[in-house]
Amino acid sequence: MASGERRSGEESGSGVQAGSGWLLASCGIAGPLLFTAAWVAGSLLQTGHPAGSVQLSGLAAMDARDPGLMMAGFVGLGACSIAFGAALRRLRAAGPAGPWLVTVAGAATVAAGLFRRDHLLLTGPGFTGESWHNQVHDVVSGVAYAAMIATPLVLAHSFRADPDWAGLRRPLQALALASAAALALFASGAVEPWNAVVQRVAVSLPLAAEVLIAARLLAAGRRARPGRRARFSWPARLSWPGRVSQASPGMQRAG
Repeated sequence: MASGERRSGEESGSGVQAGSGWLLASCGIAGPLLFTAAWVAGSLLQTGHPAGSVQLSGLAAMDARDPGLMMAGFVGLGACSIAFGAALRRLRAAGPAGPWLVTVAGAATVAAGLFRRDHLLLTGPGFTGESWHNQVHDVVSGVAYAAMIATPLVLAHSFRADPDWAGLRRPLQALALASAAALALFASGAVEPWNAVVQRVAVSLPLAAEVLIAARLLAAGRRARPGRRARFSWPARLSWPGRVSQASPGMQRAG
């Protein structure tokens, strides 16, 4: 097969469907779903508190009921984000900064689940001060928030030069800016007692952006599988090691 034909086959993106490549891309959907299921279940289990009254970190606190659920949500989301960052690093249109931010957000989220807050609520009788792990939680949570909001904006900027991905720019920008506005409202405390609900919205919006990118990545791989003409141009870097497929006869003729 000629070199031009081989390159066409490598850029078909068929490798995203098989083995570890498909799993890495799917983590961009699995992580947000797992995290959302964790906070929904954790919110409903906190007896004596309305479902929307406890902040996400409080659901994993030392005195929370079934804190393991929310801890698993934090760690699961973080691990999946790290895996999804590895998938994005193989997409040339994503550039270097976006995948790096996804990985940073994932690592910080794992740490937020492991270094827990002291109390379910922020204030209460007998609260004398924060433990060291509560302070670590506050720091890594801030890092996670910042990286999660910055990621869609950075990826939207990177996608502008690729006609196959440029269509995602506006949705990603809108989700990131709406999340930033919700987070600012949450930090101000102006909407108490609905602050925890606003926090859930602020976190869910960038997670929706991650799901959107992951779904687009998987869809592009399916449409470019062997035997069908590729509708999207995928760089050779996106082909997973050991999974590069030769172009089909139809693709050879198209090349």
